[in-house]
Amino acid sequence: MTNVYTALLFMSVLLGVGGCRRQVPATSPTAQPTTRPTPDSSVVSRPVSGSTSSGTSGNPASFARAIDANVAQVDFMFLTMRSKLSFKSPQQAIDNATVSIRVQKDSLIWLSISKLGIEGARVLIARDSVHILDKINRQYAVADYGTISRQFRFPLNFAFVQALLVGNLPLPGQPAQVVRQEADTLLLRQTSNGSQIDNYIGEQNRKLARLLVSVQQTGNTLRLDYQEFTALNTFLFPYVSQLELNYKTTDTGQPAQTAVMIRHSKVEQVSENPGFPFSVPASYQRRP
Repeated sequence: MTNVYTALLFMSVLLGVGGCRRQVPATSPTAQPTTRPTPDSSVVSRPVSGSTSSGTSGNPASFARAIDANVAQVDFMFLTMRSKLSFKSPQQAIDNATVSIRVQKDSLIWLSISKLGIEGARVLIARDSVHILDKINRQYAVADYGTISRQFRFPLNFAFVQALLVGNLPLPGQPAQVVRQEADTLLLRQTSNGSQIDNYIGEQNRKLARLLVSVQQTGNTLRLDYQEFTALNTFLFPYVSQLELNYKTTDTGQPAQTAVMIRHSKVEQVSENPGFPFSVPASYQRRP
């Protein structure tokens, strides 16, 4: 797969990550510079309500509910967004591209990427795969999450991407192993499939402000910072997201970094399906 397709795949799957804004459901497609937080020796352990002083309760399910209740989550049926995107990897750089995003909760994420008023790519992220339409070169590509995860050596799936996109907890319902108070944030630490997830929750607005994910087996890390929270109906929505992925390449094993920044100019929660137009012309060639 060419560098362009690699960049599009990454942006597509991590826009939430990169976009850090919303989530939405859908049906499967048819033919159609930041510093890292350092450990603070003054950190004081503080259990979430319903937990014990050790940070866990006798009932993991009830503790998970207590965590969820402590964090302001975004709920919706459909979301539409107008945004600016910047993307930089060792092979590809895109600066200030225009992106239109549509989301149907738990089903589909649709992207249209343009530069200078010309649509260059259209992407459809479904629950089981990612579809890319390269309108400039008249080509298309399809990849499942297993393939993408192996390529970037980072575990990804639709639910995770959706959570990153809307700024929700990536592992809702999972008990936190550590709960700590740090200055004006509450740290909730969770583990899943060999990954450690640190959720930094703002004390004032109860929103996820920073997400740090570390994959123990590979040493790959993902950092996502949410900024400029703005009222969206009854929710607070992050209008700026900065994502940084540090990983080792599959071909050489050398360390690499990819960074994504999204700044939303307009976000709307809509009640009717906005449409997810995606069809591949017969003349388009499929990329391997």
